[in-house]
Amino acid sequence: MTSPADQSAVRDETMSAPAEDSAPLGRVLVELRDQIDALRFTLDVPGSDDAALAAREIRDQLDDYVLPRVRQAATPLLAVFGGSTGAGKSTLVNSLVGARVSGTGVLRPTTSSPILVCNPEDFAWFMGAGDRPPGVLPTMGRVEGPAPDAVVGDQLVVIRTEAVPRGLALLDSPDFDSLFDDHYEFATKLMAAADLWICVTTAARYADAQVWRMLERAREQGASIGVVLSRVQPGPGAEIAEHFAEMLAEREFGDAPRFEIPETVITESRLPEEAISGIREWLLELAENAEVRDEVIIETLGGVLDSFRTRVPQLAKQVEAQVMRRDGLARDVESAYSTALAELDEATRNGSLLQGEVLARWQDFAGTGDLLRALHLRRGRSRAPKGSARRRRSAPRVHALKAALRSALEALVLAAAEQGAEQAVQRWQSDAAGRYVLGDLAEQLGHVSPELSRRITRAVSGWQDHVLELVRTEGVIKRSIAKVVSFDDEALSVVLMVGILGYGTSDVVVEGGTSAVPQRLLKSLFGAESLRGMSSKSKAELRKRVTMLLDEESLRFNQALDQVDIPDESLAVALYQATYNLEVAR
Repeated sequence: MTSPADQSAVRDETMSAPAEDSAPLGRVLVELRDQIDALRFTLDVPGSDDAALAAREIRDQLDDYVLPRVRQAATPLLAVFGGSTGAGKSTLVNSLVGARVSGTGVLRPTTSSPILVCNPEDFAWFMGAGDRPPGVLPTMGRVEGPAPDAVVGDQLVVIRTEAVPRGLALLDSPDFDSLFDDHYEFATKLMAAADLWICVTTAARYADAQVWRMLERAREQGASIGVVLSRVQPGPGAEIAEHFAEMLAEREFGDAPRFEIPETVITESRLPEEAISGIREWLLELAENAEVRDEVIIETLGGVLDSFRTRVPQLAKQVEAQVMRRDGLARDVESAYSTALAELDEATRNGSLLQGEVLARWQDFAGTGDLLRALHLRRGRSRAPKGSARRRRSAPRVHALKAALRSALEALVLAAAEQGAEQAVQRWQSDAAGRYVLGDLAEQLGHVSPELSRRITRAVSGWQDHVLELVRTEGVIKRSIAKVVSFDDEALSVVLMVGILGYGTSDVVVEGGTSAVPQRLLKSLFGAESLRGMSSKSKAELRKRVTMLLDEESLRFNQALDQVDIPDESLAVALYQATYNLEVAR
């Protein structure tokens, strides 16, 4: 690429580059890279796919370009040639090198692997040596060239030649509009690792949307940009070149160095020297003039770091969107179980629980005299000792009524839990993110857990014991009645349960005309104020126990959310903090 005289003028001193206070900057960048590595855009929310791609691009750019450039600024400048299919990138690189190093031909795409050409003294930097990894694109495999027609997958072909001056490397990347997806990925990855990205297009393709998308992408990622318009026909081509220049100016690329290559005869995969003389002189100046070269490096590195001011917070916003969607799924579960709990509350309030066997047992108890026998008229005799056999022994009908109440309440709670599970699964299945979290758990989560029935039995039995204890310890019998009446604690606690569960409320008419019995009896024994206190405590205790059961059931959905590795808000905060730390370190 250099003339003999120019080659002897290439300086041997190491390049000076802008790395002031690079150690703190390097630490901040490593922390940023690690934070981005931890990102998972698991849920299908608007922008999640783009965010995952952006995160991968930032991480790759940190590894492939920013960290190597910050850690060792005195490195060769890498000029990457990118362009559309048939634009002539490979021919241009061959022409600048003076030899066929990259494949050209009529078959498209021609460049199957990226081809990097550098001076032998820079070869170790690009190829790696011993334990030292390559200084650029360390995540890509390497193979030493020449291999102009090799198809070596995702590896970088590195060719050393004296034709390229020290301090400059040329890289021919795959076509960015190739039909092969991996070619596009290579093109964008190499763009992000370039100190200088040179967009090569033709007079026939310069207006293609993909050309301008890649130019915009290069600018967004902070690259310094050059533009080459090839295959410009004499005469009419002048208007095309002028229009291209206008389009560049309108899109604020007018300051980018711009070159034209006329339509000409290609010999041995190379253009005539006069067709590329302007590009050669420009690149030689970059290689030989440390001040100009460093200016490009400073501009590109600064542009990349500047781009993180918006790119990283955008990632943080997408993390927040993931957190919000996760919270939304959790609220769906909470709402489903809250609805089930509200319906259970209504069922225990309006008397609908006390039907069937419970109603039959109550009528049997209240209508056969057992209710009155549970209250004992003393006729002046002293109250039986608290531990006497009579006090301990309740009528069988009391036990049957208590068991029926327990069974009915257990069934009601189990139905509420089943309803909550079904509704939660239905809500998740109506949402793409919810379906993802459910996976193959829909059948399992759509029903209550196997051990719930046993827990419900313990909870309801515990509540009945709680009501009995309230009767024993907090029930204050009216003095006028207490002088002549003793009562059975367990029987009275069952009557209290009947009253609490809505049997005998003013808006319920129960078959048999006995609906008012529990309330009248309880008020006469305890007084209205004491009864209200006991009823309130009993209802609160029942609701607490049921709520705990449903909360435990809903935890299964939270565990499903935890298993899919959805980010939490701390990651978003860390990304915002990393953006600030980067500004401080610079």
